[in-house]
Amino acid sequence: MVTANAPSRLVQHYVDNFRRLPWRSPPGARAPDPYVVWLSEIMLQQTTVATVMPRFERFLERWPSVDALARAKDEDILSEWAGLGYYARARNLIACAREVAARGAFPKTAAELRRLPGIGAYTSAAIAAIAFAEKAPAVDTNVERVIARLNGMAQPARTEVERHLLDMMDDQHPGDVVQALMDLGATVCRPKRPQCAECPLNGDCAAHTTGRPEAFPTPRQRKPRPHRYGIALWIERDGHVWLVRRPANGLLGGMAALPGGDWTEAPQQSRHSLASVRHVFTHFSLDLAVEARTEPDADGWWQPLDAIESAGLPTLYMKAARQMLLGKQSLAA
Repeated sequence: MVTANAPSRLVQHYVDNFRRLPWRSPPGARAPDPYVVWLSEIMLQQTTVATVMPRFERFLERWPSVDALARAKDEDILSEWAGLGYYARARNLIACAREVAARGAFPKTAAELRRLPGIGAYTSAAIAAIAFAEKAPAVDTNVERVIARLNGMAQPARTEVERHLLDMMDDQHPGDVVQALMDLGATVCRPKRPQCAECPLNGDCAAHTTGRPEAFPTPRQRKPRPHRYGIALWIERDGHVWLVRRPANGLLGGMAALPGGDWTEAPQQSRHSLASVRHVFTHFSLDLAVEARTEPDADGWWQPLDAIESAGLPTLYMKAARQMLLGKQSLAA
């Protein structure tokens, strides 16, 4: 049974052990700028803290406010986002920044925040709780796991998790509770090999009592990931390579790319593949063959090969470009 002082022990553990992250304010300090919270939460979707930290700091240095971001060119933002993946986030980031700038400020409630582009149930609640101290149930995978184990829930319904989270906020700062649970799930109450001896809630934890904390919540069955095939074209001239911009909508929308056709479920006939890369997206994996051509047949631009790293290519095409450049170096050696 979860005792009445469990939330205060949780928050004290957070005060003593909180992760120092560039988008956070220390416990008890003034709440962080909602722009900073929003930007970090969008970047952290499906992306690790270690990956986000340097990119977040670079992004913030370039665009230190939502107004600055709103004024930026789409191409500059998309290029800066390159390598972070899930590029629909970048397009929503642009739309959201411009809407917030037009409003004059971020709205202060989860309900209003959720109306903005790219902000769903979790992100709206996280911004509201952390930046505006609203009692809003921000449930990410770490929060869900901690609460499920604490209450012995094998297959927790979201509404049930939210109810337990709101109960924990009764006498505590909502943002501290949310971030305390995030940190506990990331560092102590991990999916595998949880460090129960270090947990401030182990005396209350139903999953710990069973001796099998990893069994809570029950792991979800993953569906097999489909596989696709594609061909990209390498058109090189005088130390430059021809790049194009993908259509605004769809996967990798608006990003710089090597030219090429659609990706298919059946293998594609390649005339002479100079390189091949495999890339895993969220919902499918892809084998991309790279073929040489002599002339471009679509709108684009010549990118200097010695500046290919700054072209804003997403990871898939950057892998292909690096393979081609390594091949050139091997031939020259």
